[in-house]
Amino acid sequence: MGDVALIIKVMPTSPDIDLGSIRDTIQKTVNNVQQIQEEPIGFGLVALKVVVVVPDAQGQTDAVEAALSNIKGVERAEIIESTLV
Repeated sequence: MGDVALIIKVMPTSPDIDLGSIRDTIQKTVNNVQQIQEEPIGFGLVALKVVVVVPDAQGQTDAVEAALSNIKGVERAEIIESTLV
């Protein structure tokens, strides 16, 4: 088994949420975060695109997605792309 690179879109609950705080919490909560970029959505709302590398084992991708969804100020997190590395 190898590793899987995930790109996860993290949507805040509102445009007023402090993205810096969410970014810091992501770094503390999830292992192997490779990159975090901001992506403007519209009407002042900005999502975060998070690149994470996880082992290619059952349940790993779901666990990361769930951990990101449970961060305060996050409406939802969804995997938008995955690839073997």
